[in-house]
Amino acid sequence: LKRVMEMLHPLPYFDKNGDVCISILHEPGEDKYGYEKPEERWLPIHTVETIMISVISMLADPNGDSPANVDAAKEWREDRHGEFKRKVARCVRKSQETAFE
Repeated sequence: LKRVMEMLHPLPYFDKNGDVCISILHEPGEDKYGYEKPEERWLPIHTVETIMISVISMLADPNGDSPANVDAAKEWREDRHGEFKRKVARCVRKSQETAFE
């Protein structure tokens, strides 16, 4: 799962290639850093639907305890319906313009 446009959001974390870093897509087994439980990582029972539900849930209800974008998380917490929403709208417009070039 890859990001192709810039986005303003407290989550998710993207690696240098634009790949989304989300537990459900991580290799099965123990997390060497101790952040994820084995059952939160990849399992063969996952489908495209369960992966998309996980991504949509993360976007709809970000975990403020461990944001990937600290500045966006702060704005989201303090002014979600004001300036943050306006910045997101600008980001969406820019993405739409770029997508049709």
